[in-house]
Amino acid sequence: SGLVHIKNPHLDLMEEDILYHLDLGTKTHNLPAMFGDIKFVCVGGSPNRMRAFAQLLQRELGLAAVGQEMQNICAGSDRYAMYRAGPVLSVSHGMGIPSISIMLHELIKLLHHAKCQDVTIIRIGTSGGLGIEAGSVVITDTAVDSSFQPRFEQMVLDDVVVRSTELDKDLAEELLACSREMPDFPTLIGHTMCTYDFYEGQGRLDGALCSFSSEKKLQYLRRAYDAGVRNIEMESTAFAALCGLCGLKGELNKTQACFRRP
Repeated sequence: SGLVHIKNPHLDLMEEDILYHLDLGTKTHNLPAMFGDIKFVCVGGSPNRMRAFAQLLQRELGLAAVGQEMQNICAGSDRYAMYRAGPVLSVSHGMGIPSISIMLHELIKLLHHAKCQDVTIIRIGTSGGLGIEAGSVVITDTAVDSSFQPRFEQMVLDDVVVRSTELDKDLAEELLACSREMPDFPTLIGHTMCTYDFYEGQGRLDGALCSFSSEKKLQYLRRAYDAGVRNIEMESTAFAALCGLCGLKGELNKTQACFRRP
């Protein structure tokens, strides 16, 4: 079926599932009534951006009432923000793999408890472009790690667990077809590289530490480009792995915030 599923048998033994960082729970809220008809989830780093995105959706879908305030569903928590526009949830996830991972665990459980079906989840936001025109939109076909491999490695207890980061290819092509209706935005499909750091991990020379030369940086970025990488950010491998394992049709759609030439 198209239900969002979880892979944790321990949850069946729990009297209540508290989604701590979303300020929601299975006993305190009627999750099927609140979220059962959600079909799309868009996630991005900044709470303000995701609020503005939800407001844009409300206007586009004709749902905005005059003077109506956009309500943050997770207002009881200062960790993440969540807004709703019809069948679309707009959720912030902060920066980096640890932050998006916490949010996704609880979001996926929310969608599961709400009995949502056939949900598509898209990460939107900015990233660093690699050898492409400034302002381009990259639709990710595969998220790769810093070695350009399609994998998400995580320490679970004292084991290294490796998970696939393949994304929905049909969805990528569908988004690319939609982009042809908006010629103002150069759009392409490519690999997205995920790092654990904004500065040294992405080859920047302006952090508090830098352990490499500008020549070594350029050599690395050229290898990344040759491996198919077209943008760099800090969440994509965790996003792809978690969503894929739990039956969410996932994609990353990223605007290039800076221009890097390999």
